Amino acid sequence: MISNQESFNFSPFMALYDIVVPKDNMLRKINELVDFNFILEELKTKYCLDNGRNAVSPIRMFKYLLLKSIYDVDVIERSK
Repeated sequence: MISNQESFNFSPFMALYDIVVPKDNMLRKINELVDFNFILEELKTKYCLDNGRNAVSPIRMFKYLLLKSIYDVDVIERSK
């Protein structure tokens, strides 16, 4: 089952992100320039909307693969 993540539970430490990650960081620029909602639209028909367990967001999985291709690391294993 796929669901659109309308709300996020941000960490109380989210303010550190702005301190640690530079404003001109490539990943920040990608996040600002690319609207990743196209992934959800493309895959909406591939998931059951009312049956089964909730799936990991396809947008999150796409971003993991993007990180893996940019940095050549096993991001999925490190994110658990």
